[in-house]
Amino acid sequence: MDKLAGMAMFVRVIDNGSFAAAAEIARVSPAVVAKHIKTIETRLGAKLIHRTTRRHQLTEVGQLYYERCKRALAEVALAEASASELQSAPRGRLRLVAPVSFGTQVLVPALIEYQNAYPDLSIELSLDNNVHDLVGEGFELGIHIGPLSDSSLVARPLTPYRRILAASPDYLARHGRPALPEDLTTHLCLGHSYWRMHDRWHLVGPGGEMRDVPISGKFSTNQGAALRMAALSGAGIVLQPELLLAADIAEGRLEQVLPEWSYRPVPMFLIYAPNRRPTAMLRTVIDFLVERFG
Repeated sequence: MDKLAGMAMFVRVIDNGSFAAAAEIARVSPAVVAKHIKTIETRLGAKLIHRTTRRHQLTEVGQLYYERCKRALAEVALAEASASELQSAPRGRLRLVAPVSFGTQVLVPALIEYQNAYPDLSIELSLDNNVHDLVGEGFELGIHIGPLSDSSLVARPLTPYRRILAASPDYLARHGRPALPEDLTTHLCLGHSYWRMHDRWHLVGPGGEMRDVPISGKFSTNQGAALRMAALSGAGIVLQPELLLAADIAEGRLEQVLPEWSYRPVPMFLIYAPNRRPTAMLRTVIDFLVERFG
């Protein structure tokens, strides 16, 4: 049997609770459904479902296979959108959610560039550092920074979120440039008040070595954009995402400090529900964001 057809039937069984319900939806007999599941189990050499007279329960292997099948089928659905949909221009309203600093400073300019290419498209961007129920709140897409806890979503990896050190030329002229991570203890370091360990920075060096550096300063805030402005004003050394500081460094407003050292990179993902209809809008914006930030 076709592997994709089998995967789709397996997901249908789990989503609908029984072989009979899956058979009714697929307009086949329960025996055909059972044959699909048996073929998969034989191929994998593992039991996927514990079947009783009252209910079906996934095995550990079955749970993992179910999650991976959902993701794979979502990608296939995106790839096989209808010819008319693929050829039509994106239109409608795109709703997405992203963390505040990344969304404000990096994502907004990219979305405006995307929107300028498609005048029939409107964008509604929510900025929030809290984890959202993507489907329940009606978002097509989300940007997630950090490990993923919801395995039911499709997650496209983007460039890891890497935090670097920087300061204004004026600050460095007045206070000198640190040569080693330990030198930061004598500098004014701009603090993020929401960080759990806001009195120390955990830095990773070029060979993977770690430094746990105590820091202090006279200015802290709960927003990355405000920390950036403080650094531009010469208030101290900032530890913020490379994406957020790249333009300031390129144009000389800030200078990177200890360039071989950074905060431990964290993963970043573009996330969306696996059952989203693969519209031209969704397909093109996913391609655009993965190309821009992947």
